[in-house]
Amino acid sequence: MVESGTNMHFVYIIQSQKHNRYYIGCTNNIEERIKQHNDGQNYSTKNGVPWKLITYKKFENQQEAYQCEKKIKLYKGGDAFKKLINGDVAEWLKAAPC
Repeated sequence: MVESGTNMHFVYIIQSQKHNRYYIGCTNNIEERIKQHNDGQNYSTKNGVPWKLITYKKFENQQEAYQCEKKIKLYKGGDAFKKLINGDVAEWLKAAPC
Protein backbone atom coordinates (compact mmCIF):
# COMPACT_ATOMS: atom_id res chain seq x y z
CA MET A 1 0.00 0.00 0.00
CA VAL A 2 1.29 3.44 -0.94
CA GLU A 3 1.30 6.04 1.79
CA SER A 4 -1.01 8.94 1.07
CA GLY A 5 -2.17 12.11 2.67
CA THR A 6 -4.67 14.76 1.77
CA ASN A 7 -2.05 17.17 0.41
CA MET A 8 0.37 14.66 -1.06
CA HIS A 9 0.73 14.23 -4.81
CA PHE A 10 2.47 11.42 -6.63
CA VAL A 11 4.19 10.96 -9.96
CA TYR A 12 3.96 7.32 -10.94
CA ILE A 13 5.09 4.99 -13.70
CA ILE A 14 2.98 1.98 -14.58
CA GLN A 15 3.67 -0.77 -17.09
CA SER A 16 1.16 -2.55 -19.29
CA GLN A 17 1.36 -6.28 -18.70
CA LYS A 18 -0.29 -6.73 -22.10
CA HIS A 19 1.91 -4.54 -24.31
CA ASN A 20 4.96 -3.96 -22.07
CA ARG A 21 4.53 -0.18 -22.52
CA TYR A 22 4.86 2.48 -19.85
CA TYR A 23 2.58 5.28 -18.73
CA ILE A 24 3.62 8.24 -16.58
CA GLY A 25 1.00 10.04 -14.54
CA CYS A 26 0.31 12.28 -11.58
CA THR A 27 -2.35 11.90 -8.88
CA ASN A 28 -3.19 12.58 -5.24
CA ASN A 29 -4.52 9.02 -4.74
CA ILE A 30 -2.28 6.43 -6.33
CA GLU A 31 -4.28 3.32 -5.37
CA GLU A 32 -7.50 4.73 -6.82
CA ARG A 33 -5.73 5.97 -9.95
CA ILE A 34 -4.20 2.57 -10.73
CA LYS A 35 -7.59 0.97 -10.14
CA GLN A 36 -9.04 3.40 -12.71
CA HIS A 37 -6.32 2.43 -15.20
CA ASN A 38 -7.02 -1.26 -14.66
CA ASP A 39 -10.79 -0.77 -14.90
CA GLY A 40 -10.32 0.80 -18.36
CA GLN A 41 -11.52 4.24 -17.21
CA ASN A 42 -8.60 6.11 -18.81
CA TYR A 43 -8.72 6.57 -22.59
CA SER A 44 -4.92 6.52 -22.91
CA THR A 45 -4.44 3.27 -21.02
CA LYS A 46 -7.60 1.20 -21.50
CA ASN A 47 -6.06 -0.95 -24.24
CA GLY A 48 -3.07 -1.92 -22.07
CA VAL A 49 -4.92 -3.50 -19.15
CA PRO A 50 -3.67 -4.87 -16.80
CA TRP A 51 -1.23 -2.26 -15.48
CA LYS A 52 1.42 -2.74 -12.80
CA LEU A 53 2.92 0.01 -10.63
CA ILE A 54 6.65 0.20 -11.36
CA THR A 55 7.71 3.18 -9.25
CA TYR A 56 6.46 6.44 -7.80
CA LYS A 57 7.63 9.56 -6.03
CA LYS A 58 5.64 11.72 -3.63
CA PHE A 59 5.53 15.51 -3.56
CA GLU A 60 4.26 18.07 -1.11
CA ASN A 61 2.17 19.89 -3.71
CA GLN A 62 0.52 19.43 -7.08
CA GLN A 63 2.67 21.95 -8.94
CA GLU A 64 5.94 20.17 -8.11
CA ALA A 65 4.40 16.83 -9.08
CA TYR A 66 3.20 18.11 -12.47
CA GLN A 67 6.59 19.69 -13.21
CA CYS A 68 8.31 16.40 -12.43
CA GLU A 69 5.80 14.44 -14.52
CA LYS A 70 6.54 16.67 -17.52
CA LYS A 71 10.28 16.23 -17.08
CA ILE A 72 10.04 12.44 -16.79
CA LYS A 73 7.92 12.30 -19.95
CA LEU A 74 10.87 13.93 -21.72
CA TYR A 75 13.06 11.09 -20.43
CA LYS A 76 10.79 8.39 -21.88
CA GLY A 77 12.74 5.88 -23.93
CA GLY A 78 16.13 7.27 -22.92
CA ASP A 79 18.76 6.10 -20.47
CA ALA A 80 17.43 8.28 -17.65
CA PHE A 81 13.97 6.72 -18.02
CA LYS A 82 15.47 3.22 -17.98
CA LYS A 83 17.28 4.08 -14.76
CA LEU A 84 14.03 5.34 -13.23
CA ILE A 85 12.09 2.18 -14.02
CA ASN A 86 14.97 0.09 -12.71
CA GLY A 87 14.82 1.86 -9.36
CA ASP A 88 17.72 4.32 -9.66
CA VAL A 89 17.01 6.76 -6.83
CA ALA A 90 19.58 9.20 -8.19
CA GLU A 91 17.46 9.70 -11.32
CA TRP A 92 14.39 10.53 -9.22
CA LEU A 93 16.47 13.07 -7.33
CA LYS A 94 17.55 14.64 -10.63
CA ALA A 95 13.93 14.73 -11.80
CA ALA A 96 12.76 16.63 -8.75
CA PRO A 97 12.30 19.40 -7.94
CA CYS A 98 12.22 19.64 -11.72
